[in-house]
This record gives sequence, C-alpha cells and structure tokens, in this order.
Amino acid sequence: MKVCLVAEGCYPYVVGGVSGWINSLIKSFPNIEFILLAIVANRSQRGKFVYELPENLTQVYELYLDDCEWDEGRKTRKSRRKARLSRKEYEEVLNMVLNRKTDWGVVFDLFHHGGISVDSFLMGPDFFEIARECYNRQYPNIIFSDFLWTLRSIYLPLFWALKMDVPKADLYHCVATGYAGVLGSMAKHFHGSSLLISEHGIYTREREEELIKAQWVKGVYKNIWIEQFKKMSLLAYDKADAVTCLFKRARTLQMELGCPEEKIQVTPNGIDVDGFADIPGKNPEEQMINIGAVLRVSPIKDVKTMIQAFAFAKKSVSKLKLWIMGPTDEDEKYAQECFDLVDSLGVSDIEFTGRVNVKEYLGRMDFTILTSISEGQPLTILESYAAHKPTIATDVGNCRELIYGNDDGFGAAGILTHIMNLEEIAQAMIDLAIDPEGREQMGEAGYKRVTSFYRIEQMKETYKEIYRRFAEEQQAEWTEEPFQLKR
Repeated sequence: MKVCLVAEGCYPYVVGGVSGWINSLIKSFPNIEFILLAIVANRSQRGKFVYELPENLTQVYELYLDDCEWDEGRKTRKSRRKARLSRKEYEEVLNMVLNRKTDWGVVFDLFHHGGISVDSFLMGPDFFEIARECYNRQYPNIIFSDFLWTLRSIYLPLFWALKMDVPKADLYHCVATGYAGVLGSMAKHFHGSSLLISEHGIYTREREEELIKAQWVKGVYKNIWIEQFKKMSLLAYDKADAVTCLFKRARTLQMELGCPEEKIQVTPNGIDVDGFADIPGKNPEEQMINIGAVLRVSPIKDVKTMIQAFAFAKKSVSKLKLWIMGPTDEDEKYAQECFDLVDSLGVSDIEFTGRVNVKEYLGRMDFTILTSISEGQPLTILESYAAHKPTIATDVGNCRELIYGNDDGFGAAGILTHIMNLEEIAQAMIDLAIDPEGREQMGEAGYKRVTSFYRIEQMKETYKEIYRRFAEEQQAEWTEEPFQLKR
C-alpha cells in the first residue's frame, strides 16, 4: 500500500506538533510506503529538512506557492491554449467564485489538462466578466478595481496548485484542509484513490483568526479571504471518504463548517509515554523554579504575552526562570520582537534555547506553559504529562479537556487561562510556583491522563484500522512486513 501524505507549511521543514505527529505516524507503520507532497512558501526552503526522513518515506514532492509568477504564461504562450473558457467551464468557475455548488471536476480538468495559462486567464476577459458578475451580485459598494485585484491574488496560488502533477497513490492522507485538501481532492479525481483528511487545528478557523488580526487586509476584504478558505475546506470535506479530528469540540466545528457527521471520527493524539521514563531530573540543589515553554517562536504561540506575564510574576516570585525551547527562525521578525521585549522590560532569567532535545530539559522543569491563541491537541502538553509536570495553558483547542479531563476522576493537571490575559497567566505562574505539593499532585494527574488516553500505541491501532480499511477498498496489498524499496 502506498500512502501520499499531503502537508502544508510543516513537515519536514518545521519542528512542532503537527510535524512531530507526521513523523511519528510514518515511523508507526514501517509496513507502508509513504510519499510526501509538501506545500511550502518558496524555493528557499527546498530540501531544508529538519527531520531525518524514515526509510519508508521514499519520496518528497514539493509545491512552492510563491512560484506562481504573473509572467508564467508569457514564456510559453505560443504553445498554449488561448485563455478562453467553454460555456461549462465558465459556469463552474463562476459558481466557484460565487460560493455556489460547483462541479470541481470541471475546474480540475481546466487547469490540469486544459493547457490554460494561469496568468493569461486571470488577466483575460472571461475572469474579468466573472469578477464583474460577482461584484455586481455581492460587493457593489466597494471599488471594482480593488475587488478585481483581490480576486486575482486569491485565485493565483489556487489555480497554480491545480496545475501540479500529483503523484499516484492508493490513499491521499491530507494533514489539513486548505491547499492540502484541494490537492488531495484533485488527486482523488484523477487517480480514483481514497481520500482521508486529518485536522489538528481547524484550518478554516485558524486562517480566520489570522485574517481578523492581519494589517495587510482590511474591511470587507477580510471576509472575501475568509470565504475562500471556507470554500477550500468545504471541497475537502465533500470529497473526503473519511475525516478525523482530535477531540469532540473539533468535530462540532467541522460539522458547522459543512463536513457530514457520518464521515468524522475522533482520533486523539498519542505519544511514546515510556520514552520519558528515564529523562534527567532537576538537581536537588537547584534554587530556581523552572518554567518550560516548548514551542516555535511565532505569533500564533503568543510568546509576547508569555514574556510580559513572566515579568509580572517574577516581581512576586524572584526565583522564577523561563525556558523558551524551540526554533526562532520560523518568523525571525517576530522572534526579534520577543528578544527586544525582554530587553525593554529589563527582565532577567528568560532563556531562549533554540531547537533542543526536549527530553534533556523537560525533567528539569517544575511546570510548563503554553499561551497560544490557537491549538489543536498540543503534543507538548502530553509530553509534559509524560514527564509528570503540570501545565498552564490558554483555553484553546483541546487544552481544557487535557487539563481537567473528561470525567476521568484524575483531577486537574494544571491551570487553564484565557488567551492574551496577562494578569491571569501571571497569577497562574505565581500559584504554581508557591505550591510545590499542588504541582506534584497535578503532575501525577497529568501522568495518569496521558497513560490512560494518549499513548502512541492507541493512536497507532486507530490508524491501522483506518489504513487497512482503505487498502481493502483500493484492493491494495497489505502486509505486516516492513516495507522494502524494490531495486
């Protein structure tokens, strides 16, 4: 059986929750041949893998969204079809732009097999008429030229992606909706394969949160972009044979966004709990109270609020030390702003370690913290529990259930706060810092929770059942023997 994983902006270029999950999934099934279709921003990331690829991951295909140059069509225009549409093609592209029910097969065929130049089409008369009709129906009170160029910007990367020759596989496993879901849907259309969507965070909601806060897009144009991401997710939900999510609330959100209830299966994350059994512990002579933050230094993790809250808490508990463990090169501008914030506050005992082996540090922490504005089911919290450490986390994704449980009787494994609430987060740091017995009790509650419900073995069994079912449907070979590349 060959599985094509389709991922956007994560594995194998970025460390973190989703990337770690993908790496663990591949390693959990040495009997399956995996290939990877990685959607990345630009060619500067080409081949810059931060993971050692497992032996059963045999090929990495890369799609660079920034390759969609406006002069793409000019280079070979003489050999290409004129950028005019048939009546059916025009109707379906119009339906798509208007957010109406669309025959996506027609759209896939147009850009993949139609020989049409993306830039010629976007700058041509058919798209102009489609944009004008959409404008007259939905947005007559804004400036048409701005609206037209917004639509061109929205559809340029999408149409570019549709021109990709997606490699053939028995199953396309998309680790998000968005562009990954679009490519998976197109692959199913052309190859007749099965399609599985696995969401960690809810892609549409994450893009919506980013756009609401974004400064580069304003007013009604935010809504236009948000509708585009909703449209892409709805396509993936519609074409998928099955959809997984990490927790019940995520399932509800998927249904609200248009995913049929019968397709959804809740499949919690899992980690290698036993791998944290012998990690180095805290030196008994250590006087500082260590707080660990395992994360990428990026806006979605809201590291600035964490730093400000720490500075406030340290005024009450001078022995606090914050360890920010994770890469700082994903968003170098934001990382520099975090460094500058530490300097401007004049706060001591904040250490940015960069990318590290978390197991070498986690046992030395007294508790961990996560101040994200969006999450799914954070692996860093599960790893904290595996190390018997309680956590402070914002009330996003599945953090509430991870901390308080779902009537499992284990008790609280940390403290939940509201997002961007500096005072509340600071007080949580203080409360855990001054209560060593409470920290120990919460740490044990977390350990019981992770060992009961979030083991890698449990996740593996769930996906083994899913993969075997799709193998049978595709009449693909299934064997328990490790995959070996034929030479």
